[in-house]
Amino acid sequence: MNGFLNWWQHLPEHMDPVIFQIGSFRLQYYGLMYIVAFAFTYGLAAYRLKHEDRFSIDIEQLQGLITALILGLIIGARIGYVIFYNFSYYLQHPLEIILPFQFSGGFHFTGISGMSYHGGLIGVVIAALIFVRKNKLSFLDMADLIVPCIPLGYTFGRLGNFINGELYGRVTTHAIGMFFPLAPGPGRRHPSQLYEAFFEGIVLFIILWSIKGRVKTRGAMLALYLMGYGIARFFIEYARQPDAQLGFVFLSFSMGQMLCMAMVLAGGGLLVLLKKRPDAGA
Repeated sequence: MNGFLNWWQHLPEHMDPVIFQIGSFRLQYYGLMYIVAFAFTYGLAAYRLKHEDRFSIDIEQLQGLITALILGLIIGARIGYVIFYNFSYYLQHPLEIILPFQFSGGFHFTGISGMSYHGGLIGVVIAALIFVRKNKLSFLDMADLIVPCIPLGYTFGRLGNFINGELYGRVTTHAIGMFFPLAPGPGRRHPSQLYEAFFEGIVLFIILWSIKGRVKTRGAMLALYLMGYGIARFFIEYARQPDAQLGFVFLSFSMGQMLCMAMVLAGGGLLVLLKKRPDAGA
């Protein structure tokens, strides 16, 4: 048992986030995990189209929708990080929002670092609205199609964060804690990335996938996702280390918790509005 605990607690110290490197080009697990996540989301949605006849969209339109969602996610996640987590810095260094370089303290290549889940969510919704409007599709039906497919893909993103050793948790004395090389101080920390991968990914996927055929209110899957993810992430944030530049933004709540509270409220409000629609059960 002691041998397993020692292996577990020091696991992050032995993980290399780079799969291979040729010259200055590096393929990292984090980027690969994004590709896997998108592939899973597309594959599950395509499976639903093949086995369910309730959606008025063909496979080519689905491919276009997924492409739009990917663009919305990347742009929204970046802008969301800038606004929610480091606005004052990027206000003074606007070029660093879109360029993979850091100009403060000299010229350094950094890559595009800093993405916000909540910003990505907003970007995805906007991209979906634009796509369905252009293609004369139903946003609510597309939400019901795609939303149950999303959480499992999200699991891979958090595994990428774990392999990168980033977004680690708060200091803990429990045996489940791990030593993260990028974390300040010598103490063990919660592997909060794994908590998120499990609860916001696997558990939420199982719940939404199992009820997708029983929920009759059009668009309700989006509302349930907002509430489910928001609740899970809110409590996991108690184990996650707040961003250093922000700390706790209101009382003992982190920025992530404040945004998750907004998600839960938005999801609840959306569900009420959807149930009042004349075509709620159509």
